Formats: sequence, structure tokens, C-alpha cells
Amino acid sequence: MSSASSQFSASSGAIIGPGFCVPYPIDLTFFVDAARLNYDHLAVADINGNVVFKVEAQKWSLRSKMVVVDASGKPVISMRQKLSSVHDRWLVFMGNSSDPKHLLFSVKRSSALQFKTELDVFLAANTKEEVCDFKIKGSFRKRSCAVYKGDSSMVIAQMSKEYKSVNGLVSKDAFGVTVNPNTDYSFITALAIIRHEFFKEDTVISDEISDEISSAVSAAALGGS
Repeated sequence: MSSASSQFSASSGAIIGPGFCVPYPIDLTFFVDAARLNYDHLAVADINGNVVFKVEAQKWSLRSKMVVVDASGKPVISMRQKLSSVHDRWLVFMGNSSDPKHLLFSVKRSSALQFKTELDVFLAANTKEEVCDFKIKGSFRKRSCAVYKGDSSMVIAQMSKEYKSVNGLVSKDAFGVTVNPNTDYSFITALAIIRHEFFKEDTVISDEISDEISSAVSAAALGGS
């Protein structure tokens, strides 16, 4: 297969690159509002306060594309939401590419109709998609999401409300992610960013539904008065 993901072995933990796998747990802090870190979009820092990744938004076709760059500004991956996707699928590519041959993996809702958001992750080589390679489950609002190996109970990364402050900064929108040893932390970073995007989308839909219910209740009350 010509996909860039075929360069690496998923069994070794490397999805995006072996340089992002370390033999010990790694704690990352995600700053959703990174303006105080001098970044317009989400930024990711390690426990020493070093920004290891940041997100840059670029215009691509009819939708924006997000590019994750390292501390030097080099593109690591790019991601975009697929148009006309029932399951709101996100596509993730190597570097700054949008070429299908550079596809690394995709992320989609486990079901088109969900009360609790669960996401399935498929590596590019898994074209049949009969079983997911990874799964994301849990509450993003409560910062209790976890990434599982395949459709199993093996956790490879865990999100929490606890995080390491960076240069004394504290943010109510920040969250921490602990990545297991020998797990590609750039891959986990991409999943956390995409999970955040799903959370934003679900929040907008929830707010719209709440507004419609409130309007209907108000109209009914006025009609009965």
C-alpha cells in the first residue's frame, strides 16, 4: 500500500513516527486558549513548560484545515473534516499534505446517532474498517476520555482535568493527557485535538436544541395564557 502509514508498524506504537515514541509515560498539557502563550490556536506543552506542538488553521477548499507543527514550526500532520460524512469523519495526513496517498488515519463517530460520543480510529491500511484500530471513549466535558487499543479494554492514553501548569499559567480550558510508554504521543495529540473539535460541535448542537426547546416552551406558555 502506498499510504504513508505503511512506513511504520502500529504494533511498535509508532503511527506518525518512531521519534514520537519514548520508553516512559509522558504528560502533556493542552491549552485550548493559547493566546497567553503567544499562539492563536491550541498549543501543547510538556511538563517542563516547553511547547511541543501548536495548531495552525489554514484555509483548504470549502473547509479549514488544521496543521499541527512542532516547536520549530515544521508540519507534523494536517487534518480536515471530510465533506458530506454521515459520521463526521476526520482525515489525518502526513506533514502539510492533503494527498490521499499520505493519509495516516481517520477518525469518525462510532455511530451516526449517539447520546455519548464514541470515536473509532482507523489506520490507512485498514481499508475494510471491520474493526477499529483504536477507540476513544468517555466524557470530554468531564475531561475523562481515554484512548483504547482497538475495541478492547487496553488504555494507551488518558485525559484528565489535572495538568501541569506552564510558566505559571492556569486555564479553565486546559486539560492534561498522560500517554503510556512506547505510544506515539503525536498520534495521541492528534486524537485529543479531534476529540476537542467533536466536543465543540456537540456543544453547538446541544445549545441549538436547548434554544429550540426554550422557544417552544415559551410559545406554548404564551399561547395558553
